[in-house]
Amino acid sequence: MEDASYQIRQATLNDRTALVDLIARSARILGAARYSAPQIEGALRGAFGVDTQLIHDGTYFVAEDPSGAIIGCGGWSRRRTLFGGDQRSDREAGELDPKTDAAKIRAFFVDPAHTRRGIATALLSRCEAAACKSGFSRFELMGTLTGVALYEARGYVPLRPVTYELGPGLSIEFLAMSKTL
Repeated sequence: MEDASYQIRQATLNDRTALVDLIARSARILGAARYSAPQIEGALRGAFGVDTQLIHDGTYFVAEDPSGAIIGCGGWSRRRTLFGGDQRSDREAGELDPKTDAAKIRAFFVDPAHTRRGIATALLSRCEAAACKSGFSRFELMGTLTGVALYEARGYVPLRPVTYELGPGLSIEFLAMSKTL
């Protein structure tokens, strides 16, 4: 899936500023097809964002164009938290058991100028392969409404819709999904 127009590597803490910018740009532009501006801005304060635990764990990846610009990101986790960035106070850092638990697919975003080039698919394949290498055979994710088609095309099945409260009178909808190899 990866081609000469980008390469995938592990994210580092030095990527954090570029990731914050990419996530905001992706959410605001691509997310506008399914979410209102207040929902997107609310989600950027917690539901969407950089989770540095994934970077520390070596399970978060970036796609770079030939100039070194980050044009996509996504990861997987062996931890209990299913979604959300550092700003979410209710994250669970406890580790999962690959024999009984599903790895968590996390925080996929692509630069709006680089969509439809296989970047998210390549990142997802990299994450699934790494999780399998760590002993996982099941995956779970909390899909944004804009990402559901990608995940369904890659074999994920919907479990249930989830409404996440962003603040008083404001919520956002996700779709919990899973895949078993």
